[in-house]
Amino acid sequence: MRRAAIERLLPAAYQRAAGPGSVLGALLDVMEALHAPDEALLAEVDALFAPYRTPDGFAGYLTRWVAMDHVLGPPRPDAPPALPVGRLRDLVAHGALLARWRGTPYGMRTALELATGVTGFVLDEPVDRPFHLVVRVPPQAAGLLTVVTRIVEAEKPAAVTAEVVLADDPPADAEVGPGPSGVGPSGVASGVGPSGGASGGGGPVPCGPAVGRAPVPAPGSVPPPGPSSEEPS
Repeated sequence: MRRAAIERLLPAAYQRAAGPGSVLGALLDVMEALHAPDEALLAEVDALFAPYRTPDGFAGYLTRWVAMDHVLGPPRPDAPPALPVGRLRDLVAHGALLARWRGTPYGMRTALELATGVTGFVLDEPVDRPFHLVVRVPPQAAGLLTVVTRIVEAEKPAAVTAEVVLADDPPADAEVGPGPSGVGPSGVASGVGPSGGASGGGGPVPCGPAVGRAPVPAPGSVPPPGPSSEEPS
């Protein structure tokens, strides 16, 4: 608040006493200087909540607002950042899309690609293990298995078990093929397990890489997940 604006709030007798060189005038100058930093912050307060404009130290906090803070792991003051700040910004920017598709293969792959910056994740369901998901991680993301595991646990349907393996290290004695939730070797799915929604009921599942500032589909172009065929209509 400027000195003149503060002065107008004072009684008439104080306004007359706040002339140049007066003690009250000096106090008003100090008040204006004290208000200046806060007013500058409030003028740009919207930047705090914009994923690509917020300060680096605030990006991790914003992941809590979009329910993606599990990528950070337990908070420890001496722990290095789990992900580069650019990846955190991408996750925050796509938080609404990820929430919309949580529990589906598309949602899991998108979260994994945004968090790691790597494409090529494959979701398999062994035919001899119903409602069990095998997430094959590309070699480029081998150093982020801890983060990948956190994301898989958070994004999978609640009734589905999951394991994370490197793409060049397939699990032994596992015959992979399309299972009851429709997840095949290619990682493209027509539905999810019993607690997830089937994408076939709402239209085609969106596809394509989600690395970096991936374009968020326009409203109406990506149908929401429809009800599972096993659920009553």
